[in-house]
Amino acid sequence: MNNLKNQPWATYAQKFVDNPYIQLMRLNKPIGILLLLWPTLSALWLAAKGVPQFSILMVFVLGVLLMRSAGCVINDWADRKFDGRVQRTQNRPLATGVIPHEHAIYLFIALSLFAFFLVLSLNQQTILLSFGGVLLAAIYPFMKRVTYFPQVVLGAAFSWGIVMAFSAVNPVVPAEAWLLFLANVLWTLIYDTQYAMVDREDDLKIGIKSTAILFGDGDKFIIGLLQTLVVLTLIFLGNKTQLSAIYYVGLLGIAALFYYQQRLMKKRKTEQCFQAFLNNNWVGLILFVSIVIAEAM
Repeated sequence: MNNLKNQPWATYAQKFVDNPYIQLMRLNKPIGILLLLWPTLSALWLAAKGVPQFSILMVFVLGVLLMRSAGCVINDWADRKFDGRVQRTQNRPLATGVIPHEHAIYLFIALSLFAFFLVLSLNQQTILLSFGGVLLAAIYPFMKRVTYFPQVVLGAAFSWGIVMAFSAVNPVVPAEAWLLFLANVLWTLIYDTQYAMVDREDDLKIGIKSTAILFGDGDKFIIGLLQTLVVLTLIFLGNKTQLSAIYYVGLLGIAALFYYQQRLMKKRKTEQCFQAFLNNNWVGLILFVSIVIAEAM
């Protein structure tokens, strides 16, 4: 084990992880990238009815990486006075002062501009839609001060790439795009509520709002209802797009994962709630893989 730690690649990897700007963009924690990537890829495969054009695929993959990073940066800038009072976030770079807060604004603008330059290679409709994506990413961090539903705004931000993906491939955004958009907003509401359950006690103390606080003791039941709605919406999506049976096998897998998440949340322990949140990576992956296989058959 010690020999592995002394390897040059391990040293470089550790330096990468320890860099405060990498931590600010949350590149050391790729779960957020994956949760944003899977539905975007699913949308591209549905829109193209198979493998999308490589150039469009690369724009969206890189766009996901850039905009998720930008979202984390502006979120930490908005929460810089709160994060130090929450156990899970107290060591974030802006909370500790390792990075000057104005640097976060410069970084957010730079990341957003890079993403916009990528979008310029797409059609005019998609370019116009990209402004909506940046707006949602910018306003989300402030919603937790004014509403108990900031997770809904995050859901819209995390789902906007779906609309853009269909727009980049088709001249008109079809109905199935909005079905997937709705399913993804509901799914984001699920996993970000699970995430908020981890911080619920700290958020109550400092006055931050969330669906985890709003739902209270009904959190598991309401999450269960939302999970049911996600599966039903995805069934409607499969019928609308006439996907093959393998897609519905994937939905059974998603339903099983949702049941597993309910078991994890049973006692509302913070570690188990966080594990339920992380488990959603497999939900997104199964949906994407089932769509890829169904479109190939």
